[in-house]
Amino acid sequence: MKIPDRMKVLSIEAPGRAAWKDAPVPVPAAGEVLVRILGVTTCPQWDLHIFGGSPMFPGQKLEYPYFPGQPGHEATGEVVAVGEGVTTPRVGARVAVWKDTGARPHGCYAQFNNLRAVDVIEVPASLPLAQIASLELAMCVETSFQQLERLGGVAGRRVGASGLGPAGLIAVQLARAHGASEVIGIDPVAERRELAAKLGADRTVAPDTALWPANRGDGALDDALDLTGVPASIEFLMDRTRRCVTLFGVLREEVRFGLRHWYPGLLLMGYADHNRQAAETALRFITEGKLRLEPLVSATLPFTRYAEGVELLRQKKAVKILFDPWA
Repeated sequence: MKIPDRMKVLSIEAPGRAAWKDAPVPVPAAGEVLVRILGVTTCPQWDLHIFGGSPMFPGQKLEYPYFPGQPGHEATGEVVAVGEGVTTPRVGARVAVWKDTGARPHGCYAQFNNLRAVDVIEVPASLPLAQIASLELAMCVETSFQQLERLGGVAGRRVGASGLGPAGLIAVQLARAHGASEVIGIDPVAERRELAAKLGADRTVAPDTALWPANRGDGALDDALDLTGVPASIEFLMDRTRRCVTLFGVLREEVRFGLRHWYPGLLLMGYADHNRQAAETALRFITEGKLRLEPLVSATLPFTRYAEGVELLRQKKAVKILFDPWA
């Protein structure tokens, strides 16, 4: 294709205010590829924090206008040019972003974006955009299962996932794909529990201490994943899990580890590094039909309706939004 000189890019000008602005199409540097973005999905925590005026991680400084195209990073598209030294992927390849370094000046809420060649992975062109755009999130969740693999994995075990937003709905499916004998989804929102059941959860429950009293013995989870980062959710799992609670959600407050967790010994495991093996595993599960990302996309919108999409996330009327840069 003939690459244009100009493109459109999303700019968050101030909390609650975004603009779809004109900008030059970037030229790939050595080791980079220029990707024509075909679809990019919201990462709700990033979008809600940045658009709402709060830093994603405690202690970070947040300035506006925010970086052009950021915080978009769950994207798929077509390679249209390559920089010096790049032999793969080639021009014309369909790719998905598997790693967000956060170091580049532009994000993927744009019509074109430069990405390091090592940070994208080739994907089948036959996959619908909504089925592959969130590969980066699937990679992130898969790293938590890599953590559990250090303990022997989850095959044949009873696994719980607390927080059935996008990451939790992926965790339910990955637990099943990794061979869990029973998968339990935990969330206060009935609609999220219903979707988790459709995606493979054997049982879904609300985090109700009266209906599910604390017990690390009979009927407890073998392992659990917290996808919220909220101490109440983490401690709910800690009181009902035998071996390990692994933390995916960004932790912003302290969690209480008490005598009841000390014996019999409960492991509380933090997050791991992003890695290509996790991305390749997630992609394999997608192509095998064991991981379905498309049901997480509640609506497809043009970037001109970005604020509307984020509001749907805030009200929990959407799990994810797929943005079309060309609509």
